[in-house]
Amino acid sequence: MPKSVAKRVEKTQRDFLWGGGKLDGKVHLVKWDAVCTEKHKGGLGLRRIATLNRALLGKWIWRFACEKDNLWKQVITTKYGQEDYGWRSKKASGAAEVGVWKEIMKESEWCWENLAFLVGKGSKIKFWKDSWCTDTPLSQCFNHLFVLAAHRDATIEEMWDKIRAKEIGILFLPSLEDDSVMWRQGRNGLFRVKEAYRLLDKPNATVFPQGEYGWIGCN
Repeated sequence: MPKSVAKRVEKTQRDFLWGGGKLDGKVHLVKWDAVCTEKHKGGLGLRRIATLNRALLGKWIWRFACEKDNLWKQVITTKYGQEDYGWRSKKASGAAEVGVWKEIMKESEWCWENLAFLVGKGSKIKFWKDSWCTDTPLSQCFNHLFVLAAHRDATIEEMWDKIRAKEIGILFLPSLEDDSVMWRQGRNGLFRVKEAYRLLDKPNATVFPQGEYGWIGCN
């Protein structure tokens, strides 16, 4: 959704809230940030349209990583290509650098910061560069070893050495299951728009304490 559209929608919401349905402009008694704050924190719980849109777009990043043979992913892969063993789509470039997928790809960074790998065979997860046994990649945890590594893009399967792994305290039992990704912020590792919205939403407004003030409903 274009930012200009999101702003118009939020303006309509504000006008309705403060004007009681009359879109002729009224004095705004409370900052919009306070209105959009969650109810248990004293707000009305309205969602910021632009932030909600980012959360919805981010879900497609997660779906691309999780879903394998779906038709929509095949179309995206054919048009843009893929990288990192199919976890990610390549960025749109040239004449293709327009449209919905370009906007979706803008949400890749924060989304992947909150994804973690679940190791199966270990054939599609990079030993050094992916987050699979800690919250950060091993290249950051053991940077002094990473700079000496001869194969920095090697997978877990290619790098695995049970004896050395035991020495540095990493437990990994290879399985016959495929590697997969999980969403760190939610239950069962599934991406939920509500949780992604909370992650992205960073209000800086001063909200009324619920014990002293309250929102007045009108009949």
